[in-house]
Amino acid sequence: MKERIIGKRKNGMVIMILLIAFYILAIFSVYKVYANLYSITSITLYLYRVPILMISWAWIAFGWIFFKGLKIIKPQEAVVLTLFGKYKGTIKSEGFYFVNPFCSAVNPAADTRLNQSGDVDDTGMSLLEMSTSMKTRRSPKKVSLKVMTLSNNKQKINDCLGNPVEISIAVMWRVVDTAKAVFEVDNYKEYLSLQCDGALRNVVRIYPYDVASNIDTTGDGVPDEGSLRGSSELVAKQIKDEIQAKVVSAGLEILEARITYLAYAPEIASVMLQRQQASAIIDARKMIVEGAVSMVDMALAEIAKNKTVELDADRKAAMVSNLLVILCGNRDAQPVVDSGFSQ
Repeated sequence: MKERIIGKRKNGMVIMILLIAFYILAIFSVYKVYANLYSITSITLYLYRVPILMISWAWIAFGWIFFKGLKIIKPQEAVVLTLFGKYKGTIKSEGFYFVNPFCSAVNPAADTRLNQSGDVDDTGMSLLEMSTSMKTRRSPKKVSLKVMTLSNNKQKINDCLGNPVEISIAVMWRVVDTAKAVFEVDNYKEYLSLQCDGALRNVVRIYPYDVASNIDTTGDGVPDEGSLRGSSELVAKQIKDEIQAKVVSAGLEILEARITYLAYAPEIASVMLQRQQASAIIDARKMIVEGAVSMVDMALAEIAKNKTVELDADRKAAMVSNLLVILCGNRDAQPVVDSGFSQ
């Protein structure tokens, strides 16, 4: 299905004025005929006014049908038109148009309300919002060309290590081909939501939640440091590309995808938190020991350089032991003064 753009001539205002003028003329003609009906003396004149009366009544009775052909298109809106089931074209430019009054607008996703900006459920609306919503629903068959944000619910997915994680994404998208969006899929909004869920699962299964050893996330056979937590930009780009590949047949364009929520599932969250805390403690202890060893080495070197005191091997070992205990301990040092007296 190829999109055909129609409605280059914005002739709605001219046609509306003509239709109103015809109504005024028809009403005036009916009035004049009935006003002078009993004053007509000639049969010829009487027969001449009968067709005018019939045409006027016919226009008054059925002329309203032509008003259905008047279409007001706002910026970033489109109307997909069909005539007795056949696709006639799409009006994309804003303006006031007149089309075949028997054409009908088609949008199978008009009543679909997703968890997204500008397209949410009406529950809990104020009176003003409900009034605005009702005004919007008077023309529900229009297709929005605006950039919209789809935010699906959180999903529980196992990462590449089998750990269950909860993740959600926000996808910015818009309709670029109205013919494909309306006719190629049953409901392009639901189709997009389903493809977002599928793409998210496919990508998350490649990555671990945190950096893990011997994990290849790029497919080149070489372990790397990719992770959901540390490579969020790369993961989001992969999700965007996979969604785009699946929705191109529906005439949709994916502008951006972002991870909005990421956490371990509740059943393992506490255990993983303890693991992260233990890893942080080990890293901190490692840094403390490395610093303490370098400080002890520096102290021994300065003592030997300045010849402050002569230390044999036993005293050096005792000094190293004491310094490491002081530098690596969790508590402040408690000095012991040796007075030289012993009992």
